[in-house]
Amino acid sequence: MSPLYMILSVAYIFVCLGLMTVIMFQKKRSAGLGAGMSGMGATPQTYWDKNKGRSEDGRLLRATKILGTAFIVLSLVLTLNMFL
Repeated sequence: MSPLYMILSVAYIFVCLGLMTVIMFQKKRSAGLGAGMSGMGATPQTYWDKNKGRSEDGRLLRATKILGTAFIVLSLVLTLNMFL
C-alpha cells in the first residue's frame, strides 16, 4: 500500500465525517413540492431570498456541496488507485 493511498484514505475518512456532520446540522425542509407551485413560478424576491448565502443555512449548503464533491472525487480516485 503506497503512502499516497494512505493519505487519500485518511482524507476520505475526514471528508466522510465532515459530510455527515454538516448534513446533521441542516434544518429539515418540509415544504415539499407544493411550496414552489404557490406563485406559479414567480416567487417574490424577499430580503431572505437575496441573502440566503450569508446565513447559516447558506453556509451549510455550500459546505455540503463542497464536501459532497470531495467525497465523489476521492471515491473515484481511491477506486481507480486500487485497480492500478
